[in-house]
Amino acid sequence: MGRLFDGPWPIVIIIVVALLLFAAPKLPAMARSLGQSMRIIKSEVKEMKNDGKADTTTEASGPVEGTIVNHPKAKPGEPTDGTDVPPSTRA
Repeated sequence: MGRLFDGPWPIVIIIVVALLLFAAPKLPAMARSLGQSMRIIKSEVKEMKNDGKADTTTEASGPVEGTIVNHPKAKPGEPTDGTDVPPSTRA
């Protein structure tokens, strides 16, 4: 009769059986976590490949939506679009 640990396959089978017996309830969560990690890695690799290239789609996509922020020194109710600045000091 041969020795039990002559090759790697008996050890792999024992580990797989032990995982199925003792970690079966946690396997779905582990698989979900592995899938999320793979998605993150895939997106990071894609971003690294495109990092050196200029992204022309965002520049030509049109106006950017945002919020209007008042100047920190402006009083409430004052216009902050430069209309209150005399024409000689406008840039």
